[in-house]
Amino acid sequence: QVQVTESGGGSVQAGGSLTLSCAVSGFTLSNNFMGWFRQIPGKEREGVASIARDGRTFYEESVKARFTISRDNAKDLLYLNMTNLKPEDTATYICAEGSSYFINRSYSSLRATEFEFWGQGTQVTVSS
Repeated sequence: QVQVTESGGGSVQAGGSLTLSCAVSGFTLSNNFMGWFRQIPGKEREGVASIARDGRTFYEESVKARFTISRDNAKDLLYLNMTNLKPEDTATYICAEGSSYFINRSYSSLRATEFEFWGQGTQVTVSS
């Protein structure tokens, strides 16, 4: 049974940092690309960062140079290191496994439709 579980969310002031973790079970992290999304009630889920099987990373424009996605394949853990947080980063952050349909090791995506399994999310709140 596939499980995806996020942790590490919390409340910080603007300019602060947080590191989110995503633990997976039921599949091997290294076998697919992985991503972080965020969702605000009433808005579409937004792709924030993703990482291909070969380690290539992709970022949404507003988080480039502030967020870093990484993976520890030995531990089946995915991370999102967030620095210089802004109030507009406030959202529920959700970890997801990419679809096994895409076999290119360099492929990754920020499109929600290309991800198969999702966690429940962890809340990040940034105050000004």
